[in-house]
Amino acid sequence: MAERVALLLASLALLAGCGGPVAGTPKPAQLSDDDRAKFRQFYERLNKAGDEGATQQSKLLKDTQHPDFRQKVCDLRGATIKVEPTWSTLRVDADWAPPGDKAHPRGDVYVVAVTITLRQEGAVIGNQIGSLHVVLLDDQVYGFAPCLGG
Repeated sequence: MAERVALLLASLALLAGCGGPVAGTPKPAQLSDDDRAKFRQFYERLNKAGDEGATQQSKLLKDTQHPDFRQKVCDLRGATIKVEPTWSTLRVDADWAPPGDKAHPRGDVYVVAVTITLRQEGAVIGNQIGSLHVVLLDDQVYGFAPCLGG
């Protein structure tokens, strides 16, 4: 079980960009109140789907995956995540590309510091502090679903 938890957290951290430095110069995001609300609603929906179960959250992750990276969606193996952003850290990250890709996603890329809690069958099995990237594209917020175990 401990190995599985470690694999889940390590894989989540790698895809989410939690482990390394964030490219570019930190610059607070200059967003309208409406756009800020879209980012908050994105994470609220993600957490609500997680509360409803792994199937619901997996579907939401697939539905909100950035359109340029739809093939990167994968299975959380029955686990769910709860993401708690620190909104004061939300900033533009114009040079970022998902791990393993050279292409910058279309849209305006932002990064925010988060605490991620990994749950399985309602029990917390791990926590990770790091950064997650989200994109505002065509007035929609898209993310990058965590991929586990290759």
